[in-house]
Amino acid sequence: MAKKKEQDAAVENETPVTEEQQASTESAEKAALAATLAELDACKKELAEYKDKYLRMLAEYDNYRKRTQKEREGVYADALADTVKELLPIIDNLERASAVGDPSKIAEGLALTLKQTETAFAKLKVEETAKVGDPFDPNLHNAVMHIEDEAYGESEIVEVLQRGYRRGDKTIRDAMVKVAN
Repeated sequence: MAKKKEQDAAVENETPVTEEQQASTESAEKAALAATLAELDACKKELAEYKDKYLRMLAEYDNYRKRTQKEREGVYADALADTVKELLPIIDNLERASAVGDPSKIAEGLALTLKQTETAFAKLKVEETAKVGDPFDPNLHNAVMHIEDEAYGESEIVEVLQRGYRRGDKTIRDAMVKVAN
């Protein structure tokens, strides 16, 4: 009860609010509300800008992904076409050799075709992995025969039965070899 009396006394002691003060308070509230609405509009505009940037970046990334996929496929097709282009003259020479009836000319043509094949492989950066006298490497060679002979060194290739090839670090085909000791 004592609190109620104090509140009543406080209300009686308050000075009445004038119309001018009330108008001033209302205009201040309207100004604050207008400022808040302006701030809200600015935030909405900023959000729309960020959303637009995000959507543009997403579309740009999707286009980049599609473009790189297409380029990757194109690189493979171009590499394959370049390889076949290097092999076509060899096929042409083999066809010409098959049309010749003279055995000595056929042997000569085959030797030239083999040389042309080696030149094509050199252009494609494909190298042979085994030569007689090289040391045996199980990563590059497949030993299909073995002989014991003191004339050769330890694990030395004495005969290449089928050539092996690699390009850089990638082995295309292992060489089949005969190894000594």
